[in-house]
Amino acid sequence: MSLLDVILVPFNTPAVTVGGVSTSWGEVAGFVTGALCVWLVARQNPLNWPIGILNNLAFLVLFATGGLYADSGLQVVYIALALYGWWAWLRGGTEHTPLPVSRTTAAQWWWLLAAGVAGTLLIAWVLMTFTTSTVPWADSVTTVLSLLATWGQTRKKVECWWLWIAADVIYVPLYAYKDLWLTAILYVGFMALCVLGLRNWSRALRADAVAA
Repeated sequence: MSLLDVILVPFNTPAVTVGGVSTSWGEVAGFVTGALCVWLVARQNPLNWPIGILNNLAFLVLFATGGLYADSGLQVVYIALALYGWWAWLRGGTEHTPLPVSRTTAAQWWWLLAAGVAGTLLIAWVLMTFTTSTVPWADSVTTVLSLLATWGQTRKKVECWWLWIAADVIYVPLYAYKDLWLTAILYVGFMALCVLGLRNWSRALRADAVAA
């Protein structure tokens, strides 16, 4: 057994078994930190970023062991985006003030569409060519949607919530297919929190417009 295997023993140890399906402590860690992170994002609390980094580390290992290679690699990108988002939320506004909620411009939507199509095709090709992934297209689409949504989140674009909802609709059956049932349930909760976030950010956007 390698040193890495020894380190990951507690992470992969079953925490609970229901209906013959085991849930590891790693999945529990992802569940708790993920739910807390999205709740904090919905409330525009910048502490969501360090909590999110802990969530990324948990899911990096969880997805790699579950054969979701694109989602696993995505966590590394998430960590980099989280560091940027943490700074942007605190100092990314006018004259280094906290960043306000805004809408995605038409030009930004075109760039997001182009990046989304190109990214999906590229990741699907990589997964089908170099990995043993059994769900290359679903893994690719959710990866790209999540990246686009995270960019919107770092810039406080209210439409990022719609991208998250679209990704979660695919994630739930995908994780169930991979027997990551607790994670699938978590993403059902994420959809509810996304609706809350969309409502809160839309309200903040209207309040800023009235104040202006």
